[in-house]
Amino acid sequence: MTSRPVLLVIAHGSRDPRHAATVHALVRRVRARRPGLRVETGFLDFNIPSVPGVLESLAAEGVRDVVALPLLLTRAFHAKADIPAVLRDAPARLRIRQAEVLGPSPLLTAALERRLYEAGLTPADKSSTGVVLASAGSTDPEAIAVIAEIAREWRHTGWCAVRPAFASASLPRTEDAVRALRALGCARVAVAPYVLAPGFLPDRIARGAAEADVLADVLGPAPEVARVLLERYDAARVPVPAALGA
Repeated sequence: MTSRPVLLVIAHGSRDPRHAATVHALVRRVRARRPGLRVETGFLDFNIPSVPGVLESLAAEGVRDVVALPLLLTRAFHAKADIPAVLRDAPARLRIRQAEVLGPSPLLTAALERRLYEAGLTPADKSSTGVVLASAGSTDPEAIAVIAEIAREWRHTGWCAVRPAFASASLPRTEDAVRALRALGCARVAVAPYVLAPGFLPDRIARGAAEADVLADVLGPAPEVARVLLERYDAARVPVPAALGA
C-alpha cells in the first residue's frame, strides 16, 4: 500500500503567542478537511517544535516522504533561501518536496473578503468602499510586485479602489494608503491585512488603520486558507513528468 507523504507545515514563528496559536488552529482545520493525512507543524524560529527537530523525528519513525509547505503568502527570502537551506540539512533518508507558497490564489482573495464581511461590510458596500491591502512587506521586488498585482485584480471585482500597503521594508504604509483612499473620494475605507497570523507587523498594520472605518482580522484559520494548503500539498506530491528528451 502506498502511503501519502506527510505534510509538514513550516511557519516562521514569533515571540507573540498568538502567532503559534493561530498556526495550530489552521493546521487543525487542514486535518479536519483531510482525515487520514498526517500533518505536522515546524517553526523556523522562536517556537517549538523546530523544523529540523520535526524532520529528525519523522526520519527516526521511518517516514520516507514529506511535502514541506511554507506557510507564506509570497515567494520572498524565507521561501527562496531559509527554508531550502533547512531542508537540505534534513536526514538523508527523507524524500522532501517543497511545495509552493500559498499566494497568490483566488481562494486567498475570497478569504480577505470573508474577513471584511465579518468585520461589518456587506457586498452592497463594495462600490463605495476603498480597501487597503496591507501586507507585512518585503525587500524582494518579486514579492512586492505580487502584492501590487493582487490589489489591481481585486479592484476589478467591484471595490471603489484597492491600494497595497506594507508594514515594513516598502512603502506606502497603511495609514498613508488609508488617507490616499479618503482623498480619492471613497465613502468608507477598510483595511484588509494580507497576513496569516497576529504578531508585531500585523499590530503595526492595525495601528495604521486607526483612521479607517473597518479593520478586518488576519486570514488565520479561514477555510479558504486551509483549502489552499491542501491544493499546494496535492500539487507537490504528484511528480512532474520529465520533459521528452530530457
